[in-house]
Amino acid sequence: MGLWKKLLGNKGEKKQEEGQAPHKSIEMNIKTIKEILKDCDDIVYREVEVGVENNVKAAIIYTDGMIDRNLLNNYILNNIMLTVRMTPPSPEDIKKQIASHLKDHSLAVSEMKEVETIDEGVTSILSGDTVLLIDNYDKLIIVASKGWQARGVSEPVTEIVIRGPRDGFVETFRVNTALIRRRVRDPKLKLKAQQVGVRSKTDMAIIYIEDIVNKKILKEVEERIKTIDMDAILDSGYIEQLIEDNWLSPFPQIQNTERPDVAVAALYEGRIVILVDNSPFALIAPTTLNAMLQSAEDYYERWNIATAVRLLRYLAAIISLLLPSLYVAITSFHPQMIPTKLALSIATTRQGVPFPAIVEALIMETTIELLREAGVRLPGPIGATIGIVGGLVIGQAAVEAGIVSPLMVIVVAVTAISSFAIPSYNVAIGFRLLRFGFIFAAGSFGLYGISLAKLLLLSHLCGLKSFGMPYLHPFVTFVEDIGDIKDTVIRAPMPSMNNRESIANKNERNRLDDKQEEEKYKEEEE
Repeated sequence: MGLWKKLLGNKGEKKQEEGQAPHKSIEMNIKTIKEILKDCDDIVYREVEVGVENNVKAAIIYTDGMIDRNLLNNYILNNIMLTVRMTPPSPEDIKKQIASHLKDHSLAVSEMKEVETIDEGVTSILSGDTVLLIDNYDKLIIVASKGWQARGVSEPVTEIVIRGPRDGFVETFRVNTALIRRRVRDPKLKLKAQQVGVRSKTDMAIIYIEDIVNKKILKEVEERIKTIDMDAILDSGYIEQLIEDNWLSPFPQIQNTERPDVAVAALYEGRIVILVDNSPFALIAPTTLNAMLQSAEDYYERWNIATAVRLLRYLAAIISLLLPSLYVAITSFHPQMIPTKLALSIATTRQGVPFPAIVEALIMETTIELLREAGVRLPGPIGATIGIVGGLVIGQAAVEAGIVSPLMVIVVAVTAISSFAIPSYNVAIGFRLLRFGFIFAAGSFGLYGISLAKLLLLSHLCGLKSFGMPYLHPFVTFVEDIGDIKDTVIRAPMPSMNNRESIANKNERNRLDDKQEEEKYKEEEE
């Protein structure tokens, strides 16, 4: 089951205590709710009297700023206070019938339910719904009335493409589920909603296509989520860190994305998508290193263009990881491996530099990382200026002062540019961290140290898994899943990609239905 379960233990198996049942007296229910929500000045209590002779007490309770006031005034309060009087229940039993009359005939709202505990009612109030209390009725009526201010759907900031959809996930849970549902008009698309966080009670959903998903992996995801026992889940990043296989690894084992089209493409491959309220990032599990080096745009362009870009992207990942360490190893231990003229040129540029190559590389890499972090935290226009001007000024000043060589500045600049070519920010960070380890290995043992570091990294990646799926799939499972090679470093022409990845349900590996497949075979025979 992995390291995560050993650490979490059986926390997820705790049974929730049963909540307090509502009283038939409306005064007692209001008093109980006020005690629970003591000193919460944004909670509004509106008590009214309804019925033909205004002889039945009722009350609505909601959180100010989280409800749709137009819905509350015109379709809840108006109907409670006026419509009930115009079409009253039978007068001999009005107190018992008033609740069912309101639910079935008066409240003109699209979503409504009853709950049987005070705790459920309080959670609904804090979630933006309105609770309706009626005297002599021992249930709470929950009316959907969410209507807070939310950011509109806009283009994702972290995954910009030239060609492709421009909409991205937002912080509102139901908007995100709708963005997926509009792309998958299939009743087999399943959405299991639940709440996580003992105090925050954050809405989240596990989404999958029933006949495509691997049931074993789905069960594993559900079991890991059940073990989550924290007071608050503020972002999908919490979920990612709590359910991943190996939290010691610098590589993310769960993919995150702001793009609905990427999430839907993962669903069609048999993967599982996790949406969390208040977060514009969806989680995709399981994932592979290959998947996180791909971009959504790869599938919207022709195969030869996509293949060329992917090759460039893989080259950028290698440069980002190894270039500074190779510079340190060659200049410090193996100058004889480069042409004589180039070796003399490097020696000339390094003349007067007081530090060894490893210290020189660490100084420049640390400076670049500081500039990059400062550029992220500053406002947009200022951040871009700091990144460009700061790099130029500091690099030029360091060369003129004789602290670093000009070639070292070029090496660091090319490395930084290469890291920006990696589509996944999490993977790019992992390479940035490992780069320092490779620099230390190169400074200590030269190319031999780099080779040892590469072997350690490869052994770690070969053993790393994401929900049971090898992280280097399909490279380490080449014999078994040779068809998956079509979508790796190269991207095969779209007509030839008829099969889903091996992660999907074996019975649904083919993207074509039976009729289309039969017609295809007939055409081939003819």
